[in-house]
Amino acid sequence: MQKKILLLGSGELGKEFVIAAQRIGQTVIAVDSYAGAPAMQVADAFEVINMLDGAALDAIVARHNPDFIVPEIEAIRTERFYDYEKQGITVVPSAKAANYTMNRKAIRDLAAKDLGLRTANYRYATSANELQKAVSEVGMPCVVKPLMSSSGKGQSTIKTQEDIEKAWKYAVEGSRGDVVEVIVEAFVNFHSEITLLTVTQNNNPTLFCAPIGHRQERGDYQESWQPARVSDKDIAEAQDMARKVTEALGGAGIFGVEFFLTDEGVYFSELSPRPHDTGMVTLAGTQNFNEFELHLRAILSLPIHEITLERTGASAVILASENSDNPTFTGVEKIAALPKTDFRLFGKPTSRPYRRMGVSLTYDTTSTPVEEVVEKAKAAAALVKVHA
Repeated sequence: MQKKILLLGSGELGKEFVIAAQRIGQTVIAVDSYAGAPAMQVADAFEVINMLDGAALDAIVARHNPDFIVPEIEAIRTERFYDYEKQGITVVPSAKAANYTMNRKAIRDLAAKDLGLRTANYRYATSANELQKAVSEVGMPCVVKPLMSSSGKGQSTIKTQEDIEKAWKYAVEGSRGDVVEVIVEAFVNFHSEITLLTVTQNNNPTLFCAPIGHRQERGDYQESWQPARVSDKDIAEAQDMARKVTEALGGAGIFGVEFFLTDEGVYFSELSPRPHDTGMVTLAGTQNFNEFELHLRAILSLPIHEITLERTGASAVILASENSDNPTFTGVEKIAALPKTDFRLFGKPTSRPYRRMGVSLTYDTTSTPVEEVVEKAKAAAALVKVHA
């Protein structure tokens, strides 16, 4: 039963995954581009490499010979994953899933062209001139995102002609990997957006968590809550889309599938083949298993009988406001004193403006209005300050 897991990317989501794995006796080697990353602090061993260096990646895979490779970030030489699968290593959820979803072009074309899911009108651009043409075709306002990025990096909204050049430069700066290409999406007039955590299993049916609502700024989530209010019709449509796209990608694990909810119906937005940042709300005990435990159990082919909603919950981010090589925190005693409240400080060794350093977690009964729980989470997060 004990397996060796190579975790590629060692942020706060990876840290919670390692904790879940350690609780049932698994061995984890955490990998990232810098020492002291959050998941390294709780793993059995760690490696520091540039994961876009294919030779370096090959070397640590050969050294550790893991049973599973679990990617946690985008900036990885994912085309190598197909070779690792041929060597008998299980890539999570699959080499295809990891390779497609690390690049917005592959996953968007799969969803829109191959599967016929409803998405925003979109184009691609590899230069400022191509971006100009793409914007003229999809219209303004529109959203520009690098094909490879995370946590909203490089993402901006174009509302006027003057925004186009700035958007291109910002996208190039925020792009991960060596792909300098952007996706330009027509603005979808949505009234809310949700993450549908979708769990695919090797020998059992696909399961869905209760929908998670979230609010974003700068392309990065600020608060998330579970359950989100979604009509039966929209949740059925979202589940159908999520099932189709995860089946096409294959493998076992948790997928964070994002949707826009509009008056015309549900639009597929994005997909992550791993625990989702908005899913940190599940650390508030909203479900019988949190998203990290679900990911692990699916990977290990441990049967998941059902996912049940246990209580209403919310999360709110604790952000840094300045650069520091030794960030410290105040207000921890205040948040600890609050009822039905918890928190996580991720242990990141450095800070920068808007870097996510922790999260507040609040919860109450399933009959409690979710808006109340969200306001509590925001107020709790505001008590904790990050200092340089």
